[in-house]
Amino acid sequence: MPVTLKDVAQKLDLSITTVSRALAGYSDVAAATRQRVLSTAEEMGYVPNVTARHLRQQRTDTIGFIIPSEGPRFSDPFFNELMAGLGNEAAAHEFDVLVSIHVPGVEEEAAYRRMVYGRRVDGVVIVRIRHDDWRIRFLQQEAFPFVCFGRSEVPGDYPYIGVDGTLGMYLLTRHFIESGHQRIAYIAAPPHFFFATDRKAGFRQALAEAGIPLEKELEILGDLTQQGGYLAMKELLSRFPSADTKPTAIAACNDLMALGAMAAIQDAGLDVGEDIAVGGFDDIPPAAHSHPPLTTVRQPIYQIGAQVMRTLVQLVQHEPLAQRHIVLEPELVIRKSG
Repeated sequence: MPVTLKDVAQKLDLSITTVSRALAGYSDVAAATRQRVLSTAEEMGYVPNVTARHLRQQRTDTIGFIIPSEGPRFSDPFFNELMAGLGNEAAAHEFDVLVSIHVPGVEEEAAYRRMVYGRRVDGVVIVRIRHDDWRIRFLQQEAFPFVCFGRSEVPGDYPYIGVDGTLGMYLLTRHFIESGHQRIAYIAAPPHFFFATDRKAGFRQALAEAGIPLEKELEILGDLTQQGGYLAMKELLSRFPSADTKPTAIAACNDLMALGAMAAIQDAGLDVGEDIAVGGFDDIPPAAHSHPPLTTVRQPIYQIGAQVMRTLVQLVQHEPLAQRHIVLEPELVIRKSG
């Protein structure tokens, strides 16, 4: 039989209320009494009834995280890093994380409604922010706690944590220019993402400052996957078959597309870093161990995940936020790919 509050109370000759408040950390219980209760409960193997506690608090102590994806995203190192930051920080506050993957659209919308209307979670983390993001509008309308990884054009004073994507892509492109590259291609992210606009702006800003004309044929759309980067690079090589016209450097909107581009370059019999330089954005763990190692723009994905979760837990617990909007500066990491 599991040990109950009543058992602990009888053992200590205290009321059930006193034992309950001591275990919950209430300040009206003397420190010495609280320590006696904690020690005895541990010795007896008492495990709190979490369901009952949640009913009393009207909370689930669970955070929702819906990954928007057309396919399985747990294999994406970006989300692995982010999940580690979210999960470890949640555990530090004795919260759980409810994760699911849904295709953007009707299926994704239904998942958010189930989480919110079913009160399955206390708050939601939003990623891959869109320009006019219905998720933000929905959660604002429902007055439901949420924190964004990235910014949006949706009006309102909602909390977000992000990275200056314009600066990051500017630094990468300027590095290529300073290395002598004049024909720099860009593999873009889908334009409905807010960060796609930021990063493309940084790429174009660096070209403009260097007096390099913008050539639309050197910009190509990718889908943020390694396969998408591979196909985009193959298309670029077919557009410019001549050695005199082909791009000598590739700036990809994320690392997975950059890694795919590297594979396409190598399959074409060219050397990455020698014939064509390649750079990405994120600094996911595989970037440092690719062949050659990938030049990239580092954003602290794990730390951002932890900060997002820390902020969301504060919101759920009705604690004031020191900062509602945080934009971090990225760091250029130069390796052998470019």
